[in-house]
Amino acid sequence: MIAAMQYVTLLFPDFFLIVLGYVLCRWTPLNRSVWQSVEMLVYYLLFPVMLFTSIAQSTLDWAATSQLVLAGLLCAGGGVALAYSLPYWPLLGRRIDRREHAASAQIAFRFNSFIGLALAQRLGGAQGLLLMSVLIGFCVPLMNVAAVWPMARSGGHQLARQLLRNPLILATSSGLAANALGWHLPELLHAPASRIGAAAIAMGLMCAGAGMRLGLLGHAWQLSGGVLAIRHLLLPLIAFGTAWALHLSSEQALVLLVFNALPASSTCYVLAAQMGFNGGYVAMLVTLSTALAALSLPLAMALVQYL
Repeated sequence: MIAAMQYVTLLFPDFFLIVLGYVLCRWTPLNRSVWQSVEMLVYYLLFPVMLFTSIAQSTLDWAATSQLVLAGLLCAGGGVALAYSLPYWPLLGRRIDRREHAASAQIAFRFNSFIGLALAQRLGGAQGLLLMSVLIGFCVPLMNVAAVWPMARSGGHQLARQLLRNPLILATSSGLAANALGWHLPELLHAPASRIGAAAIAMGLMCAGAGMRLGLLGHAWQLSGGVLAIRHLLLPLIAFGTAWALHLSSEQALVLLVFNALPASSTCYVLAAQMGFNGGYVAMLVTLSTALAALSLPLAMALVQYL
């Protein structure tokens, strides 16, 4: 078993970039007006290119991994359902602001795919990396639609129009289509696409830090506790039950549990900010989720032993 300290080491680069973005925005000439432009670059170019290339180039073998894909979709659906249901929970629901919930619900089910891929390779080698790629390829479109839907509805936007125009959804759906058709990125574009992907995650995390407001740490704490509990406690437990019920192999169960214990994606902040919601609050949740993953990932690893 990997020691908990190794998870902290793996998560540190993301956490560092968030803090760096916060420091640059607050105490250098690179103020908020600069980062607003960077957010648009990340949202409309860097993240879509990264998502498209990573999904289009993944090896999605449905026949060999159908049980794992089913398990991943069941867990994703469970996370979405729990996140959407928060305003209806007894005692908690009446304390939740619906607009804040629309922006932050995505924290409960969207995940940091780069950390997931790095962990999968470390734990399972090439096979682990393949299994994680399959999960990402099938679950990202569902989660992106689920993230946009409550904000489009709460913001008074036309849902279909928002979904069809959302660059993250367009990138993931076109990536899946390209993968299904067997289209491969030309060799000449591999290096530029790889560098854009690296820039996307780095800039996305720094944007989250730049948008973070420490004064919101105690803001909507009931909602914050709800989405973070789903992300870092309930989802690993749901994954454990799903892996047991579907009799997944040890390799597939390991990848499924790690997948459901990952920190929230930095794209959560960019999406919320670009759709006109409280980006500072969502950025704070991304930061807290990154820290909490140092606890949920060892929990997931411990649960694997009981399958």
